Amino acid sequence: MPIIAPSLLSADPGCLASECASVAAAGAGWLHLDVMDGHFVPNITFGPWIVKAAARAADIPLDAHLMVSDPLEWGPAFAAEGAHYVSVHAEATAHLHKALASIREKGARPGVALNPATPLSFLEPVAHMAELVVIMGVNPGFSGQPYIPETAARVRDASRILKERGSSALVEVDGGVTSRNAAELVRAGADVLVSGSFVFSSGDRAAAIRELQDVWPPVLPGPADVRGPPAPLPRPLPFLHLHPADGRVHLHNPDPVNGYILPGG
Repeated sequence: MPIIAPSLLSADPGCLASECASVAAAGAGWLHLDVMDGHFVPNITFGPWIVKAAARAADIPLDAHLMVSDPLEWGPAFAAEGAHYVSVHAEATAHLHKALASIREKGARPGVALNPATPLSFLEPVAHMAELVVIMGVNPGFSGQPYIPETAARVRDASRILKERGSSALVEVDGGVTSRNAAELVRAGADVLVSGSFVFSSGDRAAAIRELQDVWPPVLPGPADVRGPPAPLPRPLPFLHLHPADGRVHLHNPDPVNGYILPGG
C-alpha cells in the first residue's frame, strides 16, 4: 500500500497545527513539507521552524522537500530540527554528494528531487546515498498545477535505476497526484504519493486518503490472467457404439480422470 503524504502547502495557513493533526487522524502516513526560498522557485513558504511545529501537532514522519538554492546550508538545518526525510534538488547544487552526506550527518534520511525535465542520469552517481527519490509531477513552485503525464514513465525508469544499483530508496511522486493517476503511479513503482489539494480540499480527508491508498495491488493482471485460466473441457457423456468386429453394441463411458473415451462392456 502506498504511503500518502499530504502536502502542508495546501493547508490553511491560519491554522497549521490543526491541519497537521487533521490529516494525521485521517490516515496520512507522512506529512510533506514543501520548503521554498523564493529563489530556486518563485515562492516562499517555511523555514526550519515548521519541523518542530508540525511534530508537536502530528506524530507521523516529516518529509521535508527543499526547493532552495543552497542545499548545503538548509539541508542540515532541517535535518537538525528533526525532519525524518530531507530531500534536495539535484539541479540546485554542484556538490550533491556533499549535500546528501551533510543531511545524514545531522540524523535525517537524505533524498534527491528531480524536476520534470531533469535527466534521470543525475540520480545514478548518488543512488547508493539516497533513501528517497522525489520525482516531480509538476514544475515546482505552486500547489494545484496540472499533472505532467510523462511522470509515470519517469517513475518506472527511476525505479529501474535504483534496482540496478542495489538501492532500497523509496520513490516518491510530488505534484498533481489525485485518485485519477495514483494507480498508474503505484504500478510504475511509486512508494510514496504526495497530495496537497486533493486531500486538503476534500470535505472528507479520510476518504480522500483511502482513495489514493486503494490502488493496491500495484501490479495488475496481464492479458492472460485477465482472461482467466482455460475453461475445462465438457465431460463426455456415455454413448452407444456398434463395434464393427463383433457386431455387438458397446457402451462407451468417459474416463473420470483424463476425460478420454474408453470402450466399455
